[in-house]
Amino acid sequence: MSDLTLDEELEDLESAEDFLDYFGVDYDQKVVHVNRLHILQRYHNYLKREGGDPNDPEEVRRERYTGLLTRAYRDFVESDALTEKVFKVFHMHEPQTAFISLDQIGKQAS
Repeated sequence: MSDLTLDEELEDLESAEDFLDYFGVDYDQKVVHVNRLHILQRYHNYLKREGGDPNDPEEVRRERYTGLLTRAYRDFVESDALTEKVFKVFHMHEPQTAFISLDQIGKQAS
């Protein structure tokens, strides 16, 4: 066991594989190769939304983080990046809505 805290150990992790290995999440290298950034961003989003209290005991946090990383990875096993739309670029071509009042129809912009 390391003398480092959970937060200190997490600082040393860089790649999706590092995180998956650290938390003991079984993974298919082909899935990670194609979706590594998406998995990490989804994990980050889950942590931000559901990460719990940073003052919780390390074991509680480790278990929560493992569950959230597993969930993020599985999102891309069961789906794909285009469907999951993790990054803003995937939302740019979605239909946009705009309101134009009837009195504005036919008027030229100045």
